[in-house]
Amino acid sequence: MINTVGIIGYGNFGMFLYELGQRFFPEIEFRVYSRRSDVDNSKFFDLKTAAQSDVVILCGSIKEYEEQMISVLEHALPQSILIDVATVKKHTSELCNKHCNEQRFISTHPMFGPVSYKKHKGDIEGFRIVVTDYSLKNDTYQMLKKQFAAFGFHIIEMTADEHDKNLAETLFLTHYIGQSILEAEFMRTEIDTLSFQFLMDAVESVKGDKDLFADVYNYNPYCKAVAERLHLAQDLIYEQLQ
Repeated sequence: MINTVGIIGYGNFGMFLYELGQRFFPEIEFRVYSRRSDVDNSKFFDLKTAAQSDVVILCGSIKEYEEQMISVLEHALPQSILIDVATVKKHTSELCNKHCNEQRFISTHPMFGPVSYKKHKGDIEGFRIVVTDYSLKNDTYQMLKKQFAAFGFHIIEMTADEHDKNLAETLFLTHYIGQSILEAEFMRTEIDTLSFQFLMDAVESVKGDKDLFADVYNYNPYCKAVAERLHLAQDLIYEQLQ
């Protein structure tokens, strides 16, 4: 029985998870730990209290993930379930297996965020959640999987390596192109084609994620090769135009 959920970190995604929690689990108490917010024991709690929840979701930056995980595990209850929602999976899955010992965990990556949620006007039907690793008993995992599927989420199971390879060639590539367009200062105009509008939608969806963009590049082993492939292709196309 899950009665309490701790959210560790209250950046964009932590805020988004809190919003989703209020919508889908109104009967559950959500305890947010944020270094930037004062403890009120209503929404915001100290680390120990948030970490001693039935479910604890780590929402810190990737570069701080190990430090955050160790801090949470110092306080977590034996029955607590740790949920990793980081954008890279090989790195954080390895951290879970290294530090969790007897602590139950699930390594996941929700393939959506506050921007896509808003653009779909709160309709989550078909939103994908990737699961790459877990140490729960299978019946507990299947129960959670069934519950989230009932809400409309689509659960995809793959290895952490498969996830990171696919992500480098999709989400990271989108971020890379988006950050390049922002750096070059291309803007919308009054004669935009639909295709350009779609492109700028993608650009705007990643414009606030510079730190995440850098972390994904540094911690996903496939991103460097994707960046190099894109540069080679751009050089080739530019040469063909001359």
